[in-house]
Parts: sequence; structure tokens; C-alpha cells
Amino acid sequence: MQNHWNVDKITLGFLGVGNMGGALARAAAKTVSPERIFLSNRTPEKAKALANELRCTACDNLTIAKTADYLFLGVKPQMMKELFDEIAPALRGRQDRFLLVSMAAGLSISQIQELAGGEYPVIRIMPNTPVSIGEGVILYACGSSVEQEELNTFCEIMAKAGRISPLAESLMEAGSAVAGCGPAFVDLFLEALADGGVACGLPRKQALELAAQMTVGAARLLLETNEHPGALKDAVCSPGGSTIQGVRKLEEAGFRGAVMDAVIAAWEVTAGKK
Repeated sequence: MQNHWNVDKITLGFLGVGNMGGALARAAAKTVSPERIFLSNRTPEKAKALANELRCTACDNLTIAKTADYLFLGVKPQMMKELFDEIAPALRGRQDRFLLVSMAAGLSISQIQELAGGEYPVIRIMPNTPVSIGEGVILYACGSSVEQEELNTFCEIMAKAGRISPLAESLMEAGSAVAGCGPAFVDLFLEALADGGVACGLPRKQALELAAQMTVGAARLLLETNEHPGALKDAVCSPGGSTIQGVRKLEEAGFRGAVMDAVIAAWEVTAGKK
């Protein structure tokens, strides 16, 4: 017999479908039937547009708060209090079990429960935008009241998003600085690679395609071989060759130190260190 937390039965509600909430909704729609996915947004037209794309239902926050099994909280951290001021009475009135899934950077599980007005089960996640195409990362930590069956269902819901990895809540900000902010850092790198190619005579479109595919291939090679990136770098650097000269220039410019500083700066903001 199928239980309540089977993906064929549960309902999902996305409160906020901006870049991240929308990406997660797209990933979930690859596993959960569209008729059981509900979207709301501060700007209703945005929810309606995504609902039309995914063939699911646009509604309001209160409808989701009253009915969804998993409530994905997709608003910015500074807007979370306003959201809970609206939906907390509906949550208190529920007799059935539900889970809150928070993607708000910097807000702990206990802070989400405090804002929600109850010790509800919470899964805290740190996703990144590539989840919308199945190549993302979702880091998660669970509150003590989340049951294993509920976590298993969550992982199944998000299975098409990419890699789903548990992480101690105390390390969530550090993980977000790498996986969550990282796409922006990589996009800067890709743009710079393409600019270099254009400077050498490549057409812009081709330079971007080459840079993007190279990055995909290099990342997949690391993941599939489990080789240290230093060893993979050494394999490309022939003695006296062009690659090692490029690496030398990057080192002269402080490339690795700049990348490390970018991650640390992002972590400091999210972790409230600055």
C-alpha cells in the first residue's frame, strides 16, 4: 500500500518563484505531476507565467499554506517575516502534517520555526540555479522532527535537480558560498575566457560555446575520475608548452587567491561575519 509521503500522492507549494524558487519548481515538475504543484508569488503574473510553462496551478500564499505537504519558502530572507505574518495563522489551523523547506540564506532552522510560530518540521536547503536543468546542487540539513520517510520523499522530489547532499547546518553558509554563489563566479570566468578568445579572433558566439563546453567537460572529468584538480591541470601542462604559460599568467595575477577571497567574502556576508 502506498503511504502518504509517496511522490505520487504529495502536493508541493512554492511560495515565491523567483530565480531560485522557479528553478526548484522546474526540477520538481520532472518528478511530481503538475496538477499537484502550486505556485504563488508577490507578483501574481510571475506565478501564472511559470504555471503555464509547467502546466501546474497558480494560486495565493494562503491556499498553499492550508493545503501543501511540502511548502518551499522562496522569498528573500528579509521578506520571510512578512510571509509568515500572513500564513502563520493558516499553518496553526492545520490538523495534518506538513514540512517547511527553506532556501533562505542565513536563516537557521530554529529561526524559521520561530518566525513560523511553531516547531514544525523544517528542511533547510541551499540550492543553486543549475537545478533547473538537472545539473545543480542542493545541500540540505534537517530539523530534528523531520522523519526519514519525509526526507526520502524530499530527495525523490528533487532527484532530477542534480546532486543532493547532506551538510551539517553549521556549514550551510560555507557550502552556499561555494555551490550557491559559485555559478556567478564561473559565469565571470566563462565571459573572460570568451573575451580572450574574441581578442584572438574567435567569433563571440563560438568563443562562448567553446568556453562553456570546456568548463562542462573539465568539471565532469573531475567528478567521474575523482582525480585531484591539480593532477588534471598537470596533465594539460606540457613542459615549455602554451598551457603552463597561461597558468603562469593566472598565478601572477593572483587568480587562485582572488577566487578564494570571493568565496570567503560571500561566506562572511551569509554567515553574518560582516
